[in-house]
Amino acid sequence: MISIRKADERGRANFGWLHSQHTFSFGSYYDPAQMGFSRLRVINDDAVAPGAGFDTHGHRDMEIISYVLEGSIAHKDSSGHEEILSAGEFQLMSAGTGILHSEFNPSNSRPLKFLQIWIEPNALGGKPGYQQKDFGRAPGLTLVVSPDGAEGSLVIKQDARLYQLWLGQGEEAGLELAPGRKAWVQLVEGELVVNGERLAPGDGAALSGEARLSFTAVQPVRALVFDLP
Repeated sequence: MISIRKADERGRANFGWLHSQHTFSFGSYYDPAQMGFSRLRVINDDAVAPGAGFDTHGHRDMEIISYVLEGSIAHKDSSGHEEILSAGEFQLMSAGTGILHSEFNPSNSRPLKFLQIWIEPNALGGKPGYQQKDFGRAPGLTLVVSPDGAEGSLVIKQDARLYQLWLGQGEEAGLELAPGRKAWVQLVEGELVVNGERLAPGDGAALSGEARLSFTAVQPVRALVFDLP
């Protein structure tokens, strides 16, 4: 079974310095039919104006992934990490018992665009953690996040895997799913056919009861693929 979450159906927030599109209920946007999928709780498509950002705020008991699409993020947290994330990089912050952090667009001229993703952990508490990596642009599927760090991936406190998908026009890829697993596909750019359904940029697809995911790029594609419990 596949269900499409169209880009133009997402919730929206405009604070001037921040334009955000919410795949699932978040902040002032609430839709009881869109509260997440499996352990995937948040996918926010954020655009941050030059010199602006999120002041210091707290999180706990959440696995938070940031994926930079354009520009860069200046990150600082209460665990002592002060980092710059550039376009193409992934960050995984395990909030654990609690962490404070801020995120800013350090450029005075360039916008920042990134995806903010929250996944519920399979164990509460624990020491906060921070990981960051650029996985490049290898064609096909690249494992980015996993519970065991396989293939050099970032380690998450959940039985979930996240893949980066790059395909040229006309190229294909596939992913086998174990029985009982679910999948979410988030298209960043291009045009993609997933198990016979066509996605446009910003669209998401929730898949349940599928043994295999089949991807065909109608136009060059960048996407994220979640393998979920």
